[in-house]
Formats: sequence, structure tokens, C-alpha cells
Amino acid sequence: MRSKLIAVAALTAATALVATGCSSGSSGSSAKSIKVVYWQNLDSTNKLQANFLASMVKQFTKAHPGTTVKLVPVTASENDYYTKIQLMMRSPSTAPDLVYEDTALINSDIAGGYLKPLDAYTAKWADWSKYADAAKGAVTGASDSKVYGVPDNTDTRGIWYNKQLFKKAGIAVPWQPKTWADVLSAARKIKAKLPGVTPMNLYTGTAGGEASSMQGLEMLLYGTPAGDKSLYDAAKKKWVVGSKGFKDALNFVHTVYGEGLGPAKDQALGANFGTTVGTELIPQGKLAMDIDGSWMPNNWGSSSSKPWKEWQSVMGTAAMPTQNGQAPGKTSMSGGWAWSIPAKAGNPDLAWKFLTSIQTKTNSAKWNALNATIATRTDVATDPTYLNAVPTNKFFTELVASTHYRPGLPAYNQVSTAIQKAMESVTTGQASVGKAAATFDSDVAAAVGGDKTVKGAS
Repeated sequence: MRSKLIAVAALTAATALVATGCSSGSSGSSAKSIKVVYWQNLDSTNKLQANFLASMVKQFTKAHPGTTVKLVPVTASENDYYTKIQLMMRSPSTAPDLVYEDTALINSDIAGGYLKPLDAYTAKWADWSKYADAAKGAVTGASDSKVYGVPDNTDTRGIWYNKQLFKKAGIAVPWQPKTWADVLSAARKIKAKLPGVTPMNLYTGTAGGEASSMQGLEMLLYGTPAGDKSLYDAAKKKWVVGSKGFKDALNFVHTVYGEGLGPAKDQALGANFGTTVGTELIPQGKLAMDIDGSWMPNNWGSSSSKPWKEWQSVMGTAAMPTQNGQAPGKTSMSGGWAWSIPAKAGNPDLAWKFLTSIQTKTNSAKWNALNATIATRTDVATDPTYLNAVPTNKFFTELVASTHYRPGLPAYNQVSTAIQKAMESVTTGQASVGKAAATFDSDVAAAVGGDKTVKGAS
């Protein structure tokens, strides 16, 4: 998500096991035992997912006496997590029975032969009809239209802003910008009126990974007139290069960092900057605007490492506007995570039973409420318990109508890296917008093949 940064607590022994690349043996060593792998961000102490999964294990093993569910968090950066789980899934001796997958990477893992089709299971599961079509699409193979995961959550992105700082800078609240120019205008006012406050955060650079690609450039790019055809043209089945929209988005990044409207460059380009934003800069009143996701309240709740009770009265939310205010007037990006069964899992049937037990309406609603994520089940999305669990759930759920999804293709990961490189080069000033865009075009062509690219609108 990053990308959405879902933070979970470590189970020390299991983490050490993964970190050393070892395994206690095949996950199928027992007909009643499964191994469940999920991601733990390197620098997080948040225990939401760890506690939730532990409660689900307790519930499941009580209902299925004699079964064992081994939870194995992989402690790593987001990009390293992807690499580690792929390494684990290569061999029957190390493959988990259930794995937490970023939906953007599912097609890459399908192409690598790492995931098991789940159609035989979903065909007999009544609850599958409760999932939104868009969520199902995110876990469907692009090449064979088979199902490779059950969506656990999705997310949307917008602008978080500090209402107190906006008022001090003379900006009326509630605030809803209509164009990119409005966003920059507010940032410039804050810079002029509030010395010591960073006007806005726009994730950038390779260290940020998907946070840079999604919260950063793609929140801009998909808000250009080309919309869904700004990065990949599905009708032509080609990646878009050489577009004015891409250059305009890069120019926005250049403006933010060139005019000193964003964080210090060395800070913005550092690893795990997202945690600093959520746990320090925003609560301490040092950042006025943050283009970020629906999950941000996880940083401030009672179970977080640094609870911040005042966030509900201090923070406001605004939709990201389209470039020139063109219809539909606002834009967002959505990602999300899913549970998948590896192709070499030793006990897929028991894994499926555990998976469906944590994806009931009741348990899904509980998890989405706890984790401030957007529901993928239609019956949960309208559940008052979920909508009222976090004050901003309703706002971010409504953004689903204006959201966009990353191209669910194996090549996306390489294209995303090219986006991050282009952003970093204009952030540091090492390349002009034109040169960075040209390098992006070359990188994409090298990754997907020149015949798989098409020139965008200029």
C-alpha cells in the first residue's frame, strides 16, 4: 500500500525463523497444521493485526479441535516483504499455507507460479457473492481470469490537513481544493505565515516504495484529463509513455520540493518516512497537509505506540482534486491486501477453512473497523458499526466512487520503480522534468518492451 503501511507486532521466534531463511519443515507436515505468513513493517510496534489474527486463531482452533495455526510475521520493508514471500513460496519446504498479498503484486506472483487458483473453493462459498466486483477484479488473474485470493481490505487516499494550522494561516475550514493550483496556493500561504511548519507532505523517491508511487505521483497522474488511461491503456493493452499528464504530475513534485513546500529532501527520501509523518510530524503540529490514506488513524488510536486523542478535532479531510477541476472533480487511488494460498502449500484445504473463518461478515467488519481500512464486502460497507467505528470511515468509503486502481499486471512493479526513480530525480534536482520523464519512458520500454507502449496525449 502501501502503499498502505499495515503495521503488525512480531512473534519473536517466528520472525527469527523467517529472517534466517530457515523453516521448521514443510507446512504440510501435519494434516491439521497450517502456517500463516503476513507482513510486519520494520519500525512498527502496532499490534492490531497480530492481536486480531491471534483472536481468530483462538476462535478457529476452538471450533476445530486438534488443529494448529502458526502465525509467522515477516519483518521487513514493504518491498523486501514481497521478495521474501516469493522466496518462501518457491519450495514446498518453506511455502506457507496462507499468505498476505498486496493485490498489486498478485499477477506477478501468478506469473511466477507461486499462487493456487481458488475457483474450486469460491464456487462453493456463498459469501463470495458478497464481495464487490472491483475487489474481486483485484484478485483475478489477468491471463486466465481465475481467482487467486480473497480480498481482506481496500483503501482510498485523500488530503489530511490540520485545521488549527490552516486557521492560523488564514485559510478557511472546512477546506476543499478544486484544482492542483488550490493545493499549492494553500501550501504557499502556510509557508509564508507559519515558519517552522512543513506546508505539505508528498511522498517521493525509491525509499518510499509504493507510498511514493500511489500517494505521490499516481494521485496526481490519475487526476489528469487522461484519467484511467494515464498510466496503462487497457483497451490497447499498452503502457502509456510520453504524455503531458506525466510531465505535469512530475512538475507538481518539482514545485513542491523546489519551492520548499515539502519536507526537507533528506528526510523525505529516507526509509520509513511514513511512520515519521504519522507518529511525529502530524501529532506534533509540524505538518499542515499530508496526501495520504484512509488508514492514518491507526497511528493515533489507543492501541498505537503514541496515542493522540485530539486527532478527531484537529484533523480535517479533503478529497484530492483533479488537475484543473474537470469532472468528476476529485480523484483517489485504491490498493488493498488479500489472503492467498501458495501453489506449493502443504495443506490448502485447512488454509481455506481458516481463511473463510476470518472473512465472515462479523469478523471482516471487526477487522475493517479495527484497522481503519475500507471494506471489500458490500454487506460490511453499509454496516453502521463499521461506518461509525472511525470518524473518517464514511468520508474515505465515499471516495471509492472516484477511485482508481493500479494496473494489475506483472510489469507494474517495474513501472512503479521507474515512477519512483523519476520522482526522486526531480526532487533532488538531479534531472529536469523533461529529462526525468524521458528516462521513465526508456525504463518502461526496457521493462515491458517497446511494442507494449503507446504515446500518451501531449
